[in-house]
Amino acid sequence: MPKRPSWMEKPRPLTQAGKAVALVLTVALVVIPFWIVIATSFAPDQQVVDNGGWAMWPDEWTFKAYDSILSGGVITRALLVSAAVTVLGTLTSLVCTVMLAYALARPGVVGGKPVMLLILFTFLFPPGMIPSFLVVDSLGLRNSYWALVLPVLISAFNLVVVRGFFQGIPEELYEAARLDGAGELRTLVTIVLPLSKSVVAVVGLFYAVGYWNDFFRGVLYLDDASMWPLQTVMRQYVTQGQNLTSDAAAAGLAVQAPQTMRMAVVVLATAPILCVYPFVQRYFAKGVLTGAVKS
Repeated sequence: MPKRPSWMEKPRPLTQAGKAVALVLTVALVVIPFWIVIATSFAPDQQVVDNGGWAMWPDEWTFKAYDSILSGGVITRALLVSAAVTVLGTLTSLVCTVMLAYALARPGVVGGKPVMLLILFTFLFPPGMIPSFLVVDSLGLRNSYWALVLPVLISAFNLVVVRGFFQGIPEELYEAARLDGAGELRTLVTIVLPLSKSVVAVVGLFYAVGYWNDFFRGVLYLDDASMWPLQTVMRQYVTQGQNLTSDAAAAGLAVQAPQTMRMAVVVLATAPILCVYPFVQRYFAKGVLTGAVKS
């Protein structure tokens, strides 16, 4: 009987123990820093100062830092801007990506192959910062929230994944729709999209994460700091060390420790994606792998 490959053999106890240790260390390296950020944001001022700017476990859980930064000042405004841009951008990008992917997935579309080659060219050779800025400026989009959406409206990677998924749908379904008198739009809405919930959910999450985490376009295209999204504001206040206490003082609230407020901003910037991710995770394998293989 031929010897089985090593990857088919049952792991040795020592190997299993090593994997378990590596897994525990990896989880600890991810969870512990994030927990310190959360604990510091809820810790009292004096404890944070005494510990050198951080806290592993708050002596007393307090929401003063969150009350200060959410009191209607710059952080509240930036949070609303990020939420609006993320929702609007994700919906617009999904609609455009799905419609373009459906058109490119159908055989016999006039100009489909040149358009697909052009999209793949932009995927391999993305435009630089200066050409993008010149295009946005020439279109009159500077100091407009559309500058945060239109330059990244369609991702070539997401388009290829959705197109591959659409190509994997049996042709018999399209033929049955045509026999029933359905047009292309009705076929897309009533047949293709219900079968494509997994890939649409995954691509939607990709777009949402991209819009929510983007800070550079806010710095590049928005001269007015009051229009900045949350990530751009967080970059200024957390990494650049600018003071957060002016809004709190103007609102008549107690001024918090700067490090506490910085960590609270980090939590606010991270929590929405962490809350959405578990609901979309189960679609990842089916949506991305199927679309990538079929493309």
